Amino acid sequence: MTEIEYGDFAKVDIRVGRIARAEPYPEARKPAFKLWIDFGGEIGQRKSSAQITEVYNLESLAGRQVLAVVNFPPRQIGKFMSEVLVLGVPNEEGEVVLVAPDQDVPEGGRMF
Repeated sequence: MTEIEYGDFAKVDIRVGRIARAEPYPEARKPAFKLWIDFGGEIGQRKSSAQITEVYNLESLAGRQVLAVVNFPPRQIGKFMSEVLVLGVPNEEGEVVLVAPDQDVPEGGRMF
């Protein structure tokens, strides 16, 4: 494990957002969903692609809060521009489970 200084960690801007909309992404190389996530007034709505189709269905995503890195540069994922990196961890089967606060919190709140 590589140690980092707190200043390095502080550069990573992790915010809470609420999934406003989710759509299938059939053109993706690996099964994925397109997500539109609302981070509140300062950041607004941003897009992301997430390979979470084994654990979640479209109906379960809208309204769910998630944590995401909002200060990476946008990345082209096929024909879709991903603007944030949604955070997740693998379950026992290796499928991604979203990271989220265990209570409802205001959109845009920064993790620290």
